[in-house]
Amino acid sequence: MKYYFVFLLLLFSSVAFSQEDAWVYFKDKPSAQTFLDTPAKMLSQRSLDRRTNQNIALSFSDAPVEKSYYSQVKFSTGITIMAQSKWLNALHIRGTQTNILALQSLSFVDKIVFANKALNTTAKKVNQNSIAQTKDKLKTTIDYAYGNSAGQIQMLNGQVLHQNNYTGSGKIIAVLDAGFPGVNTALPFQNLIANNQILGGYDFVNRNPNFYTGDDHGTLVLSTMGGYKENALVGTAPSASYYLFITENDASENPVEESLWVEAAEKSDSLGVDIITTSLGYFTYDNSNYSHTYSDMNGTTNFISQGAEIAFSKGIIVVAAAGNEGTTVEPHIGGPADAVSVITVGAVNSSKVKSGFSSIGPSFDNRIKPDVMAQGTAAVVSDISGNIGTANGTSFSCPIMAGMIACLWQAFPTKTNKEIRQMILQSSDKYSNPNNNYGYGIPNFGSALGIENFQVSSFFSAFPNPTKTTISFLFPEENYNASVSIYSILGQKLIEKQITNQNPILSVEALNSGLYFYTFDAEGLHRTGKIIKQ
Repeated sequence: MKYYFVFLLLLFSSVAFSQEDAWVYFKDKPSAQTFLDTPAKMLSQRSLDRRTNQNIALSFSDAPVEKSYYSQVKFSTGITIMAQSKWLNALHIRGTQTNILALQSLSFVDKIVFANKALNTTAKKVNQNSIAQTKDKLKTTIDYAYGNSAGQIQMLNGQVLHQNNYTGSGKIIAVLDAGFPGVNTALPFQNLIANNQILGGYDFVNRNPNFYTGDDHGTLVLSTMGGYKENALVGTAPSASYYLFITENDASENPVEESLWVEAAEKSDSLGVDIITTSLGYFTYDNSNYSHTYSDMNGTTNFISQGAEIAFSKGIIVVAAAGNEGTTVEPHIGGPADAVSVITVGAVNSSKVKSGFSSIGPSFDNRIKPDVMAQGTAAVVSDISGNIGTANGTSFSCPIMAGMIACLWQAFPTKTNKEIRQMILQSSDKYSNPNNNYGYGIPNFGSALGIENFQVSSFFSAFPNPTKTTISFLFPEENYNASVSIYSILGQKLIEKQITNQNPILSVEALNSGLYFYTFDAEGLHRTGKIIKQ
């Protein structure tokens, strides 16, 4: 179910579904070692570098689904393959119950899990008459009045990051949503287009390379991070780069969307993405037999939540909307917001008061959810025509947060995703006393940056710049030792060296001509900047 903000309740009568959805899981991957010996055939160098930088080893889950297994299932009687996941070593399939169960005769099949839990051998019986089935399809509306996006950034003290030139440069965000029409034409996105910050995308729903289509929800979401229109809208990460993936079918609700999401997450991983942001969540489906229950929101049951957790294990930060069910009979978060390591974002208004619609925690296994909060009432967005207005929903508090996370990670490029996540939680205003409405509260990205621990104006200089051979770093005498790293524009670490006040020179002769980024870390002093090698 998409987390939009105008509530439409549609009653559904019982419908006979002759086709069933299910996941077929395989026992092994006979060709896994071949992949592990040559990982560059499936993973980009940037993806491999992300693992190396965070000491994450390649594993069985990185290897693709066995092709022969895929083929045998594909050509089985009455079976349609809807999606696949190498991480979970499974295929999402559709067919009659009989044809799906026939796959159990294949020696390599480990198990079959039906989306309709009543069809699973170990499933508990569900009283289908206990609750009238409804579908909450929450559609976004925009008030076409010019707003000031400063508030949603200042609430997070994010302007401190921007003032220190941390605007997401060198970081890649994958947006998994319902569509991105107008991104290639509307004015607020022209900076992204002109600077080649839209790196690509894909429509997984229609298996089509055209991603500038579909529902406009993804367009609004992207605008909160990458949008720019002077005196009207500045996104939280205007210098980041983006992949745009359509995984949500706006016309219907079916568990296959969870599988498409995992496919897109796997693609994001292979491309070297740093952050996945998703303003989608799943709880109920058109076929009520497929719908989740609150007991499924334990971080491990839902297919999408399993995928989100694996994405985190690969070094990616996953940010998810908490949902807009706060005033409904079932007010709890859905999937993938229930995943343990996902940064789940709820919504507040401009006065930092929880938005009534924002879904609550805890997860079913009693963990704190949401994790953090950002502005989701009257968030400033751009529509597909470039009109600036406001919209409500955790759909927007989520990417506002994701953009700020990109900026923070730019400031601390050597930190792992686990470390960045913890920094954000610890900076939040309810960290010492979290609850299931606000989670750990509203982060303070200025505090996370460490501005409270040193003066922004502390004496620091890096020169000459541009340079041909060396660059020198001058810094206060009390900071005797420092660590300097040089990165490519894609975030690959090229040089790392310890320097002192007595020997503050770093050689860059080995670098090709071009633009690079540096980080400088000493006790109580952190700086980043750009270097032009002539």
